[in-house]
Amino acid sequence: MNKNGKMKAVLEDSIAAIERALKERKPAIELSESGMVTFVGSGIARIKGLPGVEYDEIVLFEDDTLGIAFTLEPDNVGIILLKESVSLEAGADVRRAGRILDVPVGEELLGRVVNGVGEPLDSKGPILAMRRLPVEREAAAIMDRAPVTEPLLTGLKVIDALIPIGKGQRELILGDRQTGKTAIAVDTIINQRGKDVICIYCAIGQRLSSVAKVIDDIRRNDAMQHTIILVAAGEDPPGLQFIAPYAATSMGEYFMEKGRDVLIIYDDLTRHAWAYRQLSLLLRRPPGREAYPGDIFYIHSRLLERSTHLNKELGGGSLTALPIIETEAQNVAAYIPTNLISITDGQIYLSPLLFQKGMMPAVDVGKSVSRVGGKTQYPAYLAVAGELKLSYAQFEELEKFSRFSTRLDENTLKTLERGRRVREILKQHQYDPKSPAEQTGILLAVTSGIFDGLKLEDFVKAENELGKIIREEFADLQRKITSGEKLPDEDINRLMEAANRAAANVKGAA
Repeated sequence: MNKNGKMKAVLEDSIAAIERALKERKPAIELSESGMVTFVGSGIARIKGLPGVEYDEIVLFEDDTLGIAFTLEPDNVGIILLKESVSLEAGADVRRAGRILDVPVGEELLGRVVNGVGEPLDSKGPILAMRRLPVEREAAAIMDRAPVTEPLLTGLKVIDALIPIGKGQRELILGDRQTGKTAIAVDTIINQRGKDVICIYCAIGQRLSSVAKVIDDIRRNDAMQHTIILVAAGEDPPGLQFIAPYAATSMGEYFMEKGRDVLIIYDDLTRHAWAYRQLSLLLRRPPGREAYPGDIFYIHSRLLERSTHLNKELGGGSLTALPIIETEAQNVAAYIPTNLISITDGQIYLSPLLFQKGMMPAVDVGKSVSRVGGKTQYPAYLAVAGELKLSYAQFEELEKFSRFSTRLDENTLKTLERGRRVREILKQHQYDPKSPAEQTGILLAVTSGIFDGLKLEDFVKAENELGKIIREEFADLQRKITSGEKLPDEDINRLMEAANRAAANVKGAA
């Protein structure tokens, strides 16, 4: 066959294939709804049309701005915008996307900085995640949950010994501004290095400079590889700030459902409540107490209920939440703080008075509580610090009354002196988490009176010296404590001997 014949045959085959495709094609009619923008405000829009739009459904504006259907009324739909748009104006077209808001999830997000819809903010290229999950998801059923029994260590002596946190717990961190709330959260993330715990830090309404410092702290302490940073800064639209904690929780739930342990920090839910109040007032929802809408409790309860410990049949994963709340003038009885105290399983209260005295972390032991308590604590902690919280709280009360009296009996003076030493040993520098073995040895040295002969200013040296001895000579002790074994008298005696050596070394150096 010549060249012309071959070309003619190829052409005939192509025509035949096209004719077959046209005969087999069954075109379907696709219905789409469109509407028109009637009003654009600060972070919200109102539209007419879209009669079939559903709550939380994504809508697309003609300039590619994303929005979420938030208020469904008979004659219009209230939309919250997820991006600032200078070109969006009344009369613009809008259409339904046919899906609810979702975010990318998976291992690809580890070590990345993203915004509330999962878009990268770190100049490391696109996130090629294989799965996406809805931002709003139902919490696990009661029968799918297991008791909270395994500790999540923060590396901070005052918390791990006196206010223990368990995997799957929701522990509130609250206090006035600039009292060290974020510092506790960052130290907890740093302490999860090598512990196979995924950490998610969700910044809501924070200044970008503050968020940049947190990211830098996490990177410098080699904790970024197991961490996801989700940022909805104060400069972002209120709609993006509102969805941020729900998006972060979906990212964490992916790992939890894979049987992994996850720690998520919401910093902070005060600003999340402000963003929701702003959106509600702009959309003319009826205001209630302090101008918050009536469902302000529900937005946080449905968020924090998603934190849990799943049973073994579902993989045994856990999602531990550390929400942060900012109080004003130490008023823990304000509207939002009391709401969150009633939702969570305990709270860590940071006192500005302690902060001003240099007691850092500035945890007020008397006002802090963990409702899971000793159920999550290692037996070694219970043996060393079982009565420490009660005795320390009594010391703080006794110290207040002692200021009104110059004559105190000998027992009271001893109690005050021991309490001051316990308070000194509970101080801890930032970025310096302590292992369970180190914490056990240090607390034992104080509660047993071994450090009583030291000056208070020498406590840091003695603590560092004892920590060095434990790291070098007590490798087996760490394994015993973290495996949940009760420390035998032999190990306790070894620790006390090491504490005596540390105290002697410090005295000799002085």
